[in-house]
Amino acid sequence: MADSVTIVEVGPRDGLQNEKAGIATADKLALIGRLADAGLSRIETTAFVSPRWVPEMADHEAVMRGVDRRPGVTYSALVPNEKGAEAALAAGAQALAVFTAASESFCRTNTNCSIAESIERFRPVMALASRAGVPVRGYVSCALDCPYEGEIAPEAVAAVTAELLALGCNEIALSDTLGRGTPERTAAMVEAALQRAPATMLAGHFHDTSGRAIANVAAAWELGLRVFDGSVGGLGGCPYAPGAAGNLATERLVAHFEAKGIATGIDRACLEATAEWITGRRAASTG
Repeated sequence: MADSVTIVEVGPRDGLQNEKAGIATADKLALIGRLADAGLSRIETTAFVSPRWVPEMADHEAVMRGVDRRPGVTYSALVPNEKGAEAALAAGAQALAVFTAASESFCRTNTNCSIAESIERFRPVMALASRAGVPVRGYVSCALDCPYEGEIAPEAVAAVTAELLALGCNEIALSDTLGRGTPERTAAMVEAALQRAPATMLAGHFHDTSGRAIANVAAAWELGLRVFDGSVGGLGGCPYAPGAAGNLATERLVAHFEAKGIATGIDRACLEATAEWITGRRAASTG
């Protein structure tokens, strides 16, 4: 295979955070183990956020401490602020992720602060991460559309990308939170972000609400992105973005790249069995 791609598995966090019925901690840990068995080298394990706002992540400490660590696998946690970062690092997180948006309305709804204020909240997180020697990913939500403001200008995404880069983020995930994006608009957004950050520091996070996630991945790939997010079984969505259900299934992402002769390092059969298993566990929890 002539080229390779890194796939970041966000199912245990972004996939499960929106579940109405509780998924047992033991099942979450089993899912993470199965994903590692399938060859996923980066797994976003949980979110150290308030259980009041995201009840499904209430067991974040038990999940992070309970993970069966594997050589070559990085287990990360989403954190909203310094308190969350401290707790995540104490529980053994090997990488952190922070989140803001390219939309002021979405940022205020999701984090109760402006984009500028969210960046300020991340400064102590970055200091903690630096002392701990762990990388930090920055998410830019609503990189294409906002449920309140509609289409987002590429320049707005570029501006937030530059802020996160200056802050010290090791990677910036450009996120089509609503899944309404088209390849043409994706290309324009990525091109704008590339004016502020190299392709090696950008990742693509595309929801599949409108069925165009793979086409948007292909557009971003053509512009040099080599890191993409997937959620096993297509689980999840953003609880603060109406209509955002439907993360891009990791198994579809793997199939897409394999068909093009691009190495993923993932056992597709094992991954598909994992998708079937977690879908069954989810059905059992809601039944």
